[in-house]
Amino acid sequence: MNDHRGDSGFVPTSADRILPKTHLAAEVATQPDDWARAASIAADHAALLPQPGERVAVIGCGTSLFMSRAIAALRESAGHGLTDAWPAGEVRRHDYDRYLVICRSGTTTEVVEAMRALPTDVPRTVICSSPGTPVLELADPILIDNVDEESVVQTRFATTALAILRWHFGEDLAPVIAQAREVLAEDLSAAVAGVRAAEQISFVGMGFAAAIADEAGLKLRESCQSWTEGYLATEWRHGPISIAAPGRAVWAFGPLLPGLADDIKSTGAHFEHRDIDPMADLVRVHRLCQARAADLGLDPDHPRSLNRSVILG
Repeated sequence: MNDHRGDSGFVPTSADRILPKTHLAAEVATQPDDWARAASIAADHAALLPQPGERVAVIGCGTSLFMSRAIAALRESAGHGLTDAWPAGEVRRHDYDRYLVICRSGTTTEVVEAMRALPTDVPRTVICSSPGTPVLELADPILIDNVDEESVVQTRFATTALAILRWHFGEDLAPVIAQAREVLAEDLSAAVAGVRAAEQISFVGMGFAAAIADEAGLKLRESCQSWTEGYLATEWRHGPISIAAPGRAVWAFGPLLPGLADDIKSTGAHFEHRDIDPMADLVRVHRLCQARAADLGLDPDHPRSLNRSVILG
């Protein structure tokens, strides 16, 4: 066996060793098919989703907040209208024409309380994967229980919610789906070789890729307690560059800023980037979560101190 230990203390498994079977792995693998089905979900529920010209607030917590930020960035960049993303615990009151809520569990306390406080005369829609939960009674529901998850760590629910909105905004996700299939078919050892044993990883991106960068960092913190951070790519030079060093990595999503790759390489840190859609590249991060969790002997389905839903007493 040709295992080696990196600066972080990881002991990567050899290429011929089979990773433990987890709910996370099974759920990650369905994403291309889930995104393809999202097209019909978007079409069937078009009247419940943000309409062109509406002022929209998208609300969520944790991963759902990062998806909200991605949706907001994509909608505004497409010229469909003002779109804000708010954490459920701090929704600011403006004159919105519609609220869109994203909540996998349907029971998160901050989300339920935020929905109860929304103006009753403003349309609101919730995307959820858990039948029979409170949020479904507080808004027009889009129930996507076929992408519900047993793993505490969210993957396919979040990306499918994002895919629904991308289809709704008029995007053709067929190329993105093809890229994700290629990522899943790739040999895992080769796919994540440059970052598997990294002591620290900074994720960067612009536009909706900035939200994907934050989500990527969260996935690794949840699944394997890794030291990760996320930044707008333009902000990385304004301080976070001091983190970069040999044995660490910077992973860029989406189109690169001029000179960014050279700046990263000058620090001695590993530079990770592929010219694919950030949502497809996030699937590669999901696979990295599986590998690093296995290397550390951690169960990515049951992260330390984390439950499927944050319910406050």
